[in-house]
Amino acid sequence: MKKLVAAPQYTNLLIRRLAEQLVEDHHSFENTVLIGLQPKGGFLLAQIQHHLKSHTALSGQTGLLDITFYRDDFRRKDLAWKASSTDIEFLVEGKKVILIDDVLYTGRSVRSAFDALISFGRPSKVQLMVLVDRLYQREFPIKADYVGIKVNTLHSERIKIDWDKEDVNIWITKES
Repeated sequence: MKKLVAAPQYTNLLIRRLAEQLVEDHHSFENTVLIGLQPKGGFLLAQIQHHLKSHTALSGQTGLLDITFYRDDFRRKDLAWKASSTDIEFLVEGKKVILIDDVLYTGRSVRSAFDALISFGRPSKVQLMVLVDRLYQREFPIKADYVGIKVNTLHSERIKIDWDKEDVNIWITKES
């Protein structure tokens, strides 16, 4: 079973609005860095960057952060985890950091990202941007500062985002 939550035209509007909120809050991005959580937060980061460059002529430092080895369930699965690359060529010391991910669910990935981020310095502030906030399933007291869309889901459902370059669809699917 698959239910469409947001078609490409609406999803593109959500992403554009998220980028514009960043511009409103961070103006020149002088002391702000954008970091996508690997792998799927990197897709949203690319979309945000595209909008910032093409519509506002602004661009700040960006990076990609892998949280695989910081997860609290890293050693609990029988299958080997496949790590993505971390690509952060700057220190976050004293900077405002916007962590970017596709979906906020339990908060565990974001908690892991905080642990991983400290390896790059102590930021002055950390904010969270997500395309989809799954309501009512949080296990950690984590809240996104920038949210594209809020969706109420059952525990047995999943959010699936098709990251096609131009056509981004957001779906609710049943867990298999």
